[in-house]
Amino acid sequence: MIRTIRGKFLVGFFLIFALSFVLLNQTVDHIIQKSNRNIITDDLIGLKKNSNVYVRQAFLINHFTNDDLYFGQMSEEIVNDLKRATSSEVSAYTVDGVLLHSSSEAAFTQAADDDLKQALQGKTAYTISYEQGMAAVRYSYPVIIDGTKVGILRFAKDFTLLYEQSGTILDTITYLAFGIMAAAFLFSYILSRNMTIPLVKLSKASNEVMNGNLDVSIDVKQKRRDEIGRLAANFNEMIGQIKQQIARIERDRDRLERLNQQRKTFFDNVTHELKTPLTSILGYAEIIRQQGESDRAFFDKGMNHVVQESERLHDMVLRLLELSKETAGREEFRRVETGRILRDTCEALTFKAKRYQKTLRCEIDEQLEVYGQEDRIRQLFINLLDNAIKYSEARSEIQVQGGRAGEMARFLIINRGETIPPNQLTEIFEPYYVPDRQGAKETGSVGLGLGIVKSIVDDHGGNIRMSSEHEMTTLEVALPLMMAERERS
Repeated sequence: MIRTIRGKFLVGFFLIFALSFVLLNQTVDHIIQKSNRNIITDDLIGLKKNSNVYVRQAFLINHFTNDDLYFGQMSEEIVNDLKRATSSEVSAYTVDGVLLHSSSEAAFTQAADDDLKQALQGKTAYTISYEQGMAAVRYSYPVIIDGTKVGILRFAKDFTLLYEQSGTILDTITYLAFGIMAAAFLFSYILSRNMTIPLVKLSKASNEVMNGNLDVSIDVKQKRRDEIGRLAANFNEMIGQIKQQIARIERDRDRLERLNQQRKTFFDNVTHELKTPLTSILGYAEIIRQQGESDRAFFDKGMNHVVQESERLHDMVLRLLELSKETAGREEFRRVETGRILRDTCEALTFKAKRYQKTLRCEIDEQLEVYGQEDRIRQLFINLLDNAIKYSEARSEIQVQGGRAGEMARFLIINRGETIPPNQLTEIFEPYYVPDRQGAKETGSVGLGLGIVKSIVDDHGGNIRMSSEHEMTTLEVALPLMMAERERS
């Protein structure tokens, strides 16, 4: 059983063309034979009319009566005259079929005499014979004078030329039809090959995709624009889309895995960081309760430690609350002068910078008004400057700049420190992410600062980015100015 489309095409085309060729050949042969018979019939009808006229005139000229005896007497003359007039061999017979005279006995004795037998019965008939490439017609009819049958005339006429011409025509048509059929079959073969080869490639490619191999494509020559070309292009596009979707799924999977790992690390750090001050507070509180004020120096030291650890614990709790949008989103949006807030933040953190042996240099323009939440924007600047102070080199200068950039308020914080790798820059704003660099394990750092910063910037319709190279880290924040801000519902 034929299974391939190409095989079905070829077998189907071959059967169609072979059947069409046979039918055409038979039809043309039938038409030619019918045409030949019509030509022969017309010729013989004319021959009979002319010969009858001649015989009748001969009877009239010689004043013969309607008696077959006189036909026999004049048969030789009639045969010779009709032979010259018709260019055919002629024989004359009695009404009983006895040969009276023949211009060539061999022309009649070597052929069947069916026509003569029918003439004896009063019918006009002819037979066609083919011998050694020769086509001859024997034609017989009864001669009737004034209603009386007086004899039989039989003619032998050569129609070889007619049949040779017919054969030539038939051969020409046959060869021409065979050539056309062969050309059509060749064209069909090429067409089927042109159609099936891409389909075979598509089948193989789809099998590869089914087996999990997506590094496949269908190469269609000369950029076909037909249906098969579009099918191949769509298949390649589909494979590309599948690869992109799989790559996106893999990236999301990896991101979720990293996020889950970071979240686990976050909770581990939170547990540790919350447990450490609580343990310390409980320990000092127990000792103070037991000893009371008997040791004033220890009492003061313990109380100071309890206060410091309580403040640090309070600060971590506030950072956790900042991450919740429900808590952060309670304040309404209004006009906020960000330049003033950034200057106040710089002044407030100057003392912390000095404690770390660092300096802040602030260059901030006036009238940098945005539509936002003042407390959250202040938290934004506090987190950014606090990070810059913690992660910059000792005895270095931190540059803080604020100004206009088109319709945006643009803030830059530039500090010298360890270069952050590019792979960390893409994740540094993720919640719970703690970069693997010096100072990142500072007490109380659980990876919330820049996550909170990113959340605040997004809520205010701005953007944030960080770059780091040659031990210089630049953090840029852009917020829409008040005149460019759309009204918020």
